Amino acid sequence: MAREAVAWPPEETLSLWKREQARLKALVVDRDTEAWQRDAAFSGLQRVGGVDVSFVKGDSVSACASLVVLSYPELEVVYEDCRMVSLTAPYVSGFLAFREVPFLVDAMRRLQEKEPRLVPQVLLVDGNGVLHHRGFGVACHLGVLTDLPCVGVAKKLLQVDGLENDAQHKEKIRLLRAGGDSFPLIGGSGTVLGMVLKSHEHSSKPLYVSVGHKISLEAAVRLTRGCCRFRIPEPVRQADIRSRDYIRRTLGVPGPPAPGQERSQKVQRPKVCPQEGSEEPEGEGRPPRGPQLRPQDNGKASSGSGELSWTWQRAQAA
Repeated sequence: MAREAVAWPPEETLSLWKREQARLKALVVDRDTEAWQRDAAFSGLQRVGGVDVSFVKGDSVSACASLVVLSYPELEVVYEDCRMVSLTAPYVSGFLAFREVPFLVDAMRRLQEKEPRLVPQVLLVDGNGVLHHRGFGVACHLGVLTDLPCVGVAKKLLQVDGLENDAQHKEKIRLLRAGGDSFPLIGGSGTVLGMVLKSHEHSSKPLYVSVGHKISLEAAVRLTRGCCRFRIPEPVRQADIRSRDYIRRTLGVPGPPAPGQERSQKVQRPKVCPQEGSEEPEGEGRPPRGPQLRPQDNGKASSGSGELSWTWQRAQAA
């Protein structure tokens, strides 16, 4: 039986979230900080992490948070952690981190405690980094709290700072011929917010790569391309596959398509409620995870920010 949706947060919670984003944004490092990032072949990079949160169909509260670690450059899974969680915050455009990051931080904490030698040297996130309404997307949030290099990899363009998925943008995408071809996303402010990347020779849809934390945009794009066997980089793809398979095995729901097939949507994602006046909810470069609530669905909800504890003191002291 589906559980009741988490209520829309009150204005004071949204204001708190904005202040927290602004505070943590000041800690973002948008340049290469590790020797392997500056090497053309990423010599020294051995472990790449991917995270994902998948949902139970028809249930806006239950989800599976997944963390995987892959060897590099082999891209073989060497560690996985899947766990069912209960969401404490609704999906609100621009605040995805407050819905998902607490559980991903918990997964990183468990890895640090159980297998510290397998802690990834970089994390790839299904979402945006500095390509965000306030320049601080989920990849930035997770990167700052874990103190790890982090890359945002979104499947759809987040239309901020004058960026539009218009005819001109689509024509630029059409001109991406070979895997690895890219072009910059330059906002109306003149800031380069990310790169549009044709990640695979046979993919007709690009990825939107942006800096999360402790890596340059150039290195982030090269790494994303280097992790792609299919359109979606393997760390994110494996986290997605394994989280949905865990839901199937744990709850006995219908299974996902066979691994190895390119997928653009999660089979266990519930139907979403589009924003008024738009065909698709904007989100942070992807459809909302779970039903999207509107302000008229008033109520109270926990911000969930109290759960973001790993390296919290370090972030505050930096």
